[in-house]
Amino acid sequence: MKAATFFALLGSAAAFAPAQQQKSSTTAINAWKDDTVVGITAPMGFFDPLGFATGKSDETMNLYREAELKHGRVAMAACLGWYITAAGVHPAFDSQLSSDPLEAAKQLPAVGWLQFVLGCGAIEWLAVQIRSRPGYVPGDILGAAYWVDDSDEGWVDYQNKEINNGRLAMVAFMGIFVQDLYFGDYGDQIFKH
Repeated sequence: MKAATFFALLGSAAAFAPAQQQKSSTTAINAWKDDTVVGITAPMGFFDPLGFATGKSDETMNLYREAELKHGRVAMAACLGWYITAAGVHPAFDSQLSSDPLEAAKQLPAVGWLQFVLGCGAIEWLAVQIRSRPGYVPGDILGAAYWVDDSDEGWVDYQNKEINNGRLAMVAFMGIFVQDLYFGDYGDQIFKH
C-alpha cells in the first residue's frame, strides 16, 4: 500500500516538471490536426493527454477516429437501451426479463445471446466492407461524404455534436454501469438519495 502511494505521488509530481523544448516540425499528427476540423472542439481543442496520437500516421489516426465514432454510437445506444430496459420495456421474451439491465443480461437465453453476437458480427463485417471503398471517410457508414464535405459548416457542426455526444455517452454509460454493479441502483433509482 505504501509503495502504491509512493508511486502515485511520484507520477503526479512529474506533471509539474518542466516540459522539454522541442523544435517544431511537421509530423504526421500535426498534418492530421491541421487537416481535420471535426472532433477538435472547444474547450479542449485537440485532446490527447496520454499521447496516443504522437507519431501516428494518418491511416492510424483515421482508425482511431473510426473507433471513437463507433464506441460513441454504441454508448449512446447503450444509455438509451439501459433506461428503456430499466423502465420495464422489453421488446422480446414477453417482457418477462428483469427490469434491472444486468439481471436481464443474466436471464437472456442462449438464443438471445446468439442473435446479439451474430447481429454485431454482421454489422462489423458490413463496416469492413464499406471501409474498403475508395474515398471512405472514417465513421461514414451511410456514404454522406459523397454529397457533403467538411467545407460545409453545418455538416461539420453536426459531426462535432455527434462526436461530443458520443464522448459524453461513453463516460455516462460507465457511470450508469458502475452505479448498478456496485449499488444495485438502475433507471431512476440512481436519484433516490
